[in-house]
Amino acid sequence: MTIEAVIFDFGGVLTSSPFEAFARYEAERGLPVDIIRRTNAANHLENAWAKFERAEVDIDTFDKLFAEESRTLGAEVRGRDVLPLLQGDLRPEMVEALKRIKAQFKTGCITNNLPANAIGSMTGRSLYIAEVMVLFDHVIESAKIGLRKPDPRIYKLMVETLKVDPKKCVYLDDLGVNLKPAREMGMTTIKVTSGAQAIAELEAATGLKLG
Repeated sequence: MTIEAVIFDFGGVLTSSPFEAFARYEAERGLPVDIIRRTNAANHLENAWAKFERAEVDIDTFDKLFAEESRTLGAEVRGRDVLPLLQGDLRPEMVEALKRIKAQFKTGCITNNLPANAIGSMTGRSLYIAEVMVLFDHVIESAKIGLRKPDPRIYKLMVETLKVDPKKCVYLDDLGVNLKPAREMGMTTIKVTSGAQAIAELEAATGLKLG
């Protein structure tokens, strides 16, 4: 198969998964296991998280809505307390793979993110994220365009901007629900569980040596 572009999710792909931080937070506070993930997953197209990532609500409203939604699942978790848990660490091996891919193919990033400054001051983090973001030919941020994955329109927007055939694209994400629309468009999809696993599957899909 001829590849024209490789499209990445950001959190959980180029950075470590926030799920580890969620689990630590829950254990430290004696909360039900996976309460944060279950709150994120319930009514996932229209819940507090979805609205915040589309910049439809402010941080105070998100905090309140998330608390209400988590309460219905067994324990109150404030939305404000969840936000600092999102800051994963960059996976240097994935950034190196991205650099090698960029030398051969078009690159894109589709990220469900939060409105600017939602997590407070992250000067150092913003700097290293910026250094990675310049490696992409095009970046789509949910909070800037009011659309978020898994809305099929966000993937369509990416392939149209890159001027590529979706059947000649590879898409990486750590969430199965976000891979489905890409797969339905004809993309080769990779569900990321670790840097090593993602790189092995990327090598197989692109024919490049990335490790």
